[in-house]
Amino acid sequence: MTIPIEPIWVDDKATLDTLCAAWMQQAAIAIDTEFMRSSTYYPHAGLIQVGDGKGCYLIDPLAIKDLSSLANLMTHPDTVKVIHSCSEDLEVFRFLLGVVPSPLMDTQIAAAYANMGFSLGYAALISDQLGIALDKGETRSDWMQRPLSQSQLHYAALDVAYLLIVYGKILVALKTLGRLDWVKEECANLVAAANAEDDYTEAYTKIKLAWKLFPDQLVILQQLCIWRETQARLSDVPRNRLMKENAAWDVARKKPTSTKQLAAIDGMGHRTLKDHSDEVLALVAKAAASPAESHPPRLPKPLTPAQGDILKALKSIALDVAQAQAITSEIIVRKKDLEQLTRSVLAGEVVLPASLQGWRYDVVGRLMEAKAQELAAQSDRENPI
Repeated sequence: MTIPIEPIWVDDKATLDTLCAAWMQQAAIAIDTEFMRSSTYYPHAGLIQVGDGKGCYLIDPLAIKDLSSLANLMTHPDTVKVIHSCSEDLEVFRFLLGVVPSPLMDTQIAAAYANMGFSLGYAALISDQLGIALDKGETRSDWMQRPLSQSQLHYAALDVAYLLIVYGKILVALKTLGRLDWVKEECANLVAAANAEDDYTEAYTKIKLAWKLFPDQLVILQQLCIWRETQARLSDVPRNRLMKENAAWDVARKKPTSTKQLAAIDGMGHRTLKDHSDEVLALVAKAAASPAESHPPRLPKPLTPAQGDILKALKSIALDVAQAQAITSEIIVRKKDLEQLTRSVLAGEVVLPASLQGWRYDVVGRLMEAKAQELAAQSDRENPI
């Protein structure tokens, strides 16, 4: 079978509408995006690629102002949108179109479940499955320039040219292994997460070394992270240009009361010092003066070696299941979920992470839950009140 790889440029609404109507009749299409975000908070689309098995279409979002037909296609329930390593692309579609592609099949995830390799890049997947070497020389191109070079056009077309062929091979493998429903669930969860309302209130918990701060400092860090996220989106600038994470941590720790003290903190963005120093100082003062009962509790410290033994005991179950299922252990359970389950054991109230529900519950979740309850009971006996 000859796979068409010549790029077909689409820069008018009438052509796009006709194509989208045709694509809605297909069971699946391959999609990808090229975007820029080096100096912005949001990813700005320079190109949308669609592969339908008959051609590689390059849609120009800079020329077509009304992309409603493309948005309708992206949410058409009977057409699977096949994409490789989708996380950033989902952001692009949400910002550009206001929708997230669904139903979705991420071939990076699906390939891992099909035992074709964990966290494979697109070029590696195509090479492994089709024996075709792809040139990735335009990865860091300027996709907002016009006209795009022939090299860019060729590169963009290849990103969707072979995806449906590999998708077909992956489907066969997943059905043989009985894991297709697993992958569908994972991809549906990605769509749900991308569609979820933004909530910055817990962003402070992801700051490195936040566990070292006391509640009266954490409340400042919490408000700083909310401000940084909100302002970055309003200004469409990278959050680190406003304030790096280490700077937010240091502001919370030192509680500066003057512009001079604020400027002395490493990692404060020039824009923040120039345009927002009074705002940040007022935020710090207000948070510092807030009542103690409104402060977030201290965050848990890193696990000690002794506590790490609990994590290892839980992980050993995941490893055994992975071996029995002939699947990589990273798919069975994630490191952060192991730590979350370990901490619930230490707290004496076992709570199974959400990711160990769904298909994972019957495969590994039930076993890990039982082991966690056993370890919690053992801890109670060894450390009676």
